[in-house]
Amino acid sequence: MAKQSTAKQERKPDSGVETRAVNTKQKSAAPNLDRLIHERLRLGIISALAANESLTFSDLKNLMNTTDGNLSVHARKLEEAGYISCSKYFEGRLPKTEYKLTAAGRSALENYLSHMESLIKQMRNT
Repeated sequence: MAKQSTAKQERKPDSGVETRAVNTKQKSAAPNLDRLIHERLRLGIISALAANESLTFSDLKNLMNTTDGNLSVHARKLEEAGYISCSKYFEGRLPKTEYKLTAAGRSALENYLSHMESLIKQMRNT
């Protein structure tokens, strides 16, 4: 992204033209963030799955230090978006739920990280 700066002069109500320039181009790029991933717990789930081939519900619950209900709701949102896949099976008599990051999820994470890196770079250059 090319750094572009447009400046305008700000007027004070009682003293004419103010001398400092205001950068009008520096609007927040945050609206372009993937809000589905940006939420703390969902970002944690996606990141943990990116670092592991698969994780069980119990593994994720322990890693994220969250409740069953909270993890379940956020994992379902990611699954509905196609970012993670969920498979259920039995290990003996115990039900197991296993999650994996999909190609769409990996791509979304990479896009999110690239966007965050560009925001960080932009902030450090100001």
